[in-house]
Amino acid sequence: MHITGLHCTEINLELSEPYTIAYEEFSSISNVLVTIETSSGISGYGIAAPAPEVTGETTADVLHVLRTQVEPQMLTADPLRRLQILHQLTPVLSTLPATRSALDAALYDIIGKVAGIPVWKLLGGYRNAIATSITIGILPEQETIERAKEYIRQGFHILKIKGGRSLEEDCARLHKLRETFGQEIVIRFDANQGYSVDDTISFVQSTEHLNLELIEQPVPTTDPQLLGTITHSCPLPIMADESLLTVGDAFKMVKNELVDMVNIKLMKVGGITEAIRITNMAVAADIDVMIGCMDEVALGIAAGLHVALAYPGIRYADLDGHIDILDDPTSQCLTLKDGILYPSDLPGFGYTPI
Repeated sequence: MHITGLHCTEINLELSEPYTIAYEEFSSISNVLVTIETSSGISGYGIAAPAPEVTGETTADVLHVLRTQVEPQMLTADPLRRLQILHQLTPVLSTLPATRSALDAALYDIIGKVAGIPVWKLLGGYRNAIATSITIGILPEQETIERAKEYIRQGFHILKIKGGRSLEEDCARLHKLRETFGQEIVIRFDANQGYSVDDTISFVQSTEHLNLELIEQPVPTTDPQLLGTITHSCPLPIMADESLLTVGDAFKMVKNELVDMVNIKLMKVGGITEAIRITNMAVAADIDVMIGCMDEVALGIAAGLHVALAYPGIRYADLDGHIDILDDPTSQCLTLKDGILYPSDLPGFGYTPI
C-alpha cells in the first residue's frame, strides 16, 4: 500500500451563536479537510483548524503548503510508516502545527481502518466516553445565567466561563452562577491572558468560596514565569493553554513547576503524536491533563476525543468547538448526549464523505 494522492478542501461555516473571549469575537470558522488516498482504496481524513493568533497559520497557508510542498513528498510513501513521513516533513511543518495535526490525524485514520478498529482503541482504549465542558463567552450577567440554564437543560454539567476583560464583571458573573445553580454544576474559568498577576490573585481571593475547578491561562504568554508566580501563590489550580505550544514548552513547565494543569490542543501542539508525548511528560510530573480544541468541525474534535479516551492520565475534556457550527459535514464522527462525548464505533475516526 502506498499514498496515491493528497487533497485539501477549505470548509467555511457559520456559528449559530457568535461568542466573545478576552481578545476576539468569533462568528464563523474556517477549517481545512485533508484527504490522503492510498493504492488500497482506503482514505484517511484529518482537519486543520488554523488560528493566526494561536497556531501562526492561516487557511491560505495550510492550503498552499499542502499543495506545493507536502503532497510531492508524500506521494508513493507507505502510509503505515507514519513517523517516518512526519519526520521527513519536519522542515516544512515545524512552524505549522495545525497543518501537521491534520496530516497526523489522517495517517492515524488510515492505520485504524487497516486494523479495523477505532483510533481510541488503537491508542490504548482506556475509556469509551468522557464528559466535556461547554463554553459561555463573555456576556452580561443575566445573559450568562440564561445561557447556563439552557446548557444545563441540555444535560451539560460542566461550564467553562470566558473572561479577562473586566475583573469586577467576571467575579460578579461567577458569584451569580453559583448563587443560581448551587453545586449542581462544575465551573471552570478561562481568562485568555487577560489578567495581570495581581488581577489573578485578586480574582482567586474574590472567588475562593465558589469552588471553581480551575483557572485557565489568566496571564500573558510573554513571560512563562508569570504562570509560576500565580501557581505558587494561589490555591486554585492554574492551567496553561496558550503558553503550551510545543513539547519544549511542556518540559519547561514540568521542570520549573510552573503550572498545576495543562490544556493540550492538537492544533497548537502539532497533532496526536505530540499530544501523546506531552501527556506522558505531564502525567509523569503529576500534572493534570485536559484535551481542548479550537473551533473545529466534528472530525477535528473526534481526533482530540480519541486521544482523551485512550489514556487514564487525561482526566478532563473541553471538546465543544463543533457544537455551534451550522451544517457540519462531518457530524457523524461522534455523539454528544447529556454533556458526554462518545466516539463512532467505526474504524479510524468514523468519517466517510457523503
